[in-house]
Amino acid sequence: MDINDLRAIVTVVSFLTFLGIVWWAYGVKANKKRFEEAAMLPFADEEAERAELGLDRNRERKAS
Repeated sequence: MDINDLRAIVTVVSFLTFLGIVWWAYGVKANKKRFEEAAMLPFADEEAERAELGLDRNRERKAS
């Protein structure tokens, strides 16, 4: 086994790993809801803070 055989094996393993990641990210339907929730995490703190302070979306006090 020379260096070119090793390079070919590493290339095939890397490609199979890439295909596995693509399948996991786009192919598994159960992950969609989890990914959508994770995408909204940066906005969760802002909404909680506004609710705690009694502010609306424009950072103005809600009419009580």
